[in-house]
Amino acid sequence: MTAEQVDAHSIRYRWTVLVMLTLVYTFNFIDRQILVILQEPIKAELGLSDAQLGLLTGFSFALVYVTAGIPIAWFADRSNRRNIVAASLALWSFMTTISGLVQNYGQLLAARIGVGVGEAGGSPPSHSIISDYFPPSSRGTALSFYSMGIYLGVLFGFAAGGWIAENFGWRSAFFLIGLPGIVYAVAVLWVVKEPKRGQYDVGGTAAKSSFSETMACLRTRPTFWWISVGCAFSAFVSYGNGNFMPSFLMRNHGMSLSEVGVTLGLISGLSGAAGTFLGGFLADRMAARDVRWYIWIPILGGLSAMIPAYYTLLGNSTTLIIAAMIPSQILSALYLGPCIATCHNLVSPGMRAIASAILYFVLNLIGLGLGPLTVGILSDLFAEPFGDDNLRYAMATTLTLGMAGVFFLWMGVRSLARDLELNRQMLQTN
Repeated sequence: MTAEQVDAHSIRYRWTVLVMLTLVYTFNFIDRQILVILQEPIKAELGLSDAQLGLLTGFSFALVYVTAGIPIAWFADRSNRRNIVAASLALWSFMTTISGLVQNYGQLLAARIGVGVGEAGGSPPSHSIISDYFPPSSRGTALSFYSMGIYLGVLFGFAAGGWIAENFGWRSAFFLIGLPGIVYAVAVLWVVKEPKRGQYDVGGTAAKSSFSETMACLRTRPTFWWISVGCAFSAFVSYGNGNFMPSFLMRNHGMSLSEVGVTLGLISGLSGAAGTFLGGFLADRMAARDVRWYIWIPILGGLSAMIPAYYTLLGNSTTLIIAAMIPSQILSALYLGPCIATCHNLVSPGMRAIASAILYFVLNLIGLGLGPLTVGILSDLFAEPFGDDNLRYAMATTLTLGMAGVFFLWMGVRSLARDLELNRQMLQTN
């Protein structure tokens, strides 16, 4: 076999792995978002408040997710990451399946906590694997492609979940969504190979770093923390408003469960996936001239998304609101891939899983943890002064609070070049 054939095979295989891991992430978000599309029938049967829904889809899940994520990532930085991803997929899929058996709020909460424990082992090891299959020059594109799994999961979770629930009941939706993930976990074990750590980085080091060493490194990288908080406020809006968007369209625009599922699935799924991939693709190319574009792209996307995002909440025409969701979703999704790639480029290969886990700790604690809970609490508080528009103004308030993320990302721009140079020097020394 010639060198060209070996290289072509390598490129094909790395993309095969990327597609496999993206599908894992798709299952992650199908199982996470299925509860969002089902929350109205679940609320009716179990007699829940909006605050309880926010706690169920947000804070309780996020607290377990972020707490379990760091020790799992520590283990991933010193063991077989592929096996961790497969085992995690099997666990969260099983817990999703048994969610269809619950009889009360406490049982459903316990099942969702189990989903959170499983999903905590998905992304950090996957991020680390991808960064060892792709060089820094294409890492933003690869990680953005992987992050498309969020929106593919939203697409299938909303569309399939809404249709199944309307035709067969919400319990059947949990069964039919959870079981395929258990089977796919076996496929991951069969196809994906554990890559050599650091093979595309300066020095090619595969040294394993302790948690204290990783934290010591991150303490000297302020860019990492600015990016983490900036991402967290972007997620604060996307999780907070996204988790209640089905309820908003059903309550304020009279759409049925299946109509909401198909509409949000197609718009959020396809537009979000396009925006996520575009963010990394543009950042990789524009950063060849100025590395700060890895953060400028998320900043510009976040600012540009605000006008259509406000219209989706405050407009009256259902048709125009749905149309405005398309640019809003594309622009607001630009941030994730470039930000993850930048965080990986700030640390050594042996620190990447922990770095991703810490990034996701901040992102999910603020974004997933507080976003839906904030919307739920505000919606209950606004019920008396705003009547049927309580959820509308709760979501608009959350959108306004989320603008703080642009400021934190801008702070990260200022220190990016210095921190990247520190990491280059560290890799050369090692």
